[in-house]
Amino acid sequence: MKPEKVVLSLRKIHETAVVHPGARIGKDVEIGPYAVIGENVIIGEGTKIGAHVVVDGWTSIGKNCVIFPSASIGSEPQDLKFVGEKSYVFIGDNTKIREFATVNRATGENEETRVGSDCLLMAYTHVAHNCIVGNHVVMSNAATLAGHVVVEDRAVVGGLAGVHQFVKIGMNAMVGGASKVVQDVPPFVIVDGHPARVSGLNNVGMARAGIGLEARKNIKKAYKILYRSGLSLAQSIEMMEQDLESYPEVEHFLRFLRNVERGVCRGRRDGE
Repeated sequence: MKPEKVVLSLRKIHETAVVHPGARIGKDVEIGPYAVIGENVIIGEGTKIGAHVVVDGWTSIGKNCVIFPSASIGSEPQDLKFVGEKSYVFIGDNTKIREFATVNRATGENEETRVGSDCLLMAYTHVAHNCIVGNHVVMSNAATLAGHVVVEDRAVVGGLAGVHQFVKIGMNAMVGGASKVVQDVPPFVIVDGHPARVSGLNNVGMARAGIGLEARKNIKKAYKILYRSGLSLAQSIEMMEQDLESYPEVEHFLRFLRNVERGVCRGRRDGE
């Protein structure tokens, strides 16, 4: 089966590309000049690999992705704890990774770095070891995720933003450009600054995601409880559980807060 897959795509593999015979190349894959594809790589059908791209390690790329020139996918993590163990990168379908972006495989035996489907990682973005990036995520130019960061679905990370290791960014959240993010960013909020502070709700993002009006009203109430009531995080969660109506988005907001480990980004009015 492996040789058959390669033959199906042979006419679209540039003669200067270096593709290991053990790589599994799907139908209609395009591989550009001087690209290098490693032995343990899987590339789904219809994906386009640009010139000088390197895909290495135990990396699986989904269908109909586009990897632009000089990106590096699946290389060893930039982590002193890494000692050569077998680890993975998984990238979903329909994701675009622009020029010079890097996605490193995980630290730890059989651990993984994962980027979801329908994402856009712009030029010079970096996804470090053990990160989990959801679906429909946008990372603008030179945005950087340190190790073990979690970015939930439909979040946006602005250009030049730096996200500290183990931080979680909630769904539909937006991180402003050049922000320094050292604490968790709750779902549906906008953060900005150095360090990042919460400045409001991502109302446009919620509407575009198809979140209903009543659910958005309850998220607004949750936001006011968390950032305007003066209550502690635990007290805010307790009040939300009592006062808010049950919608999937509200339940997700509460679930995120219950699992915060680094604390949440503060509001601009806190202590100011």
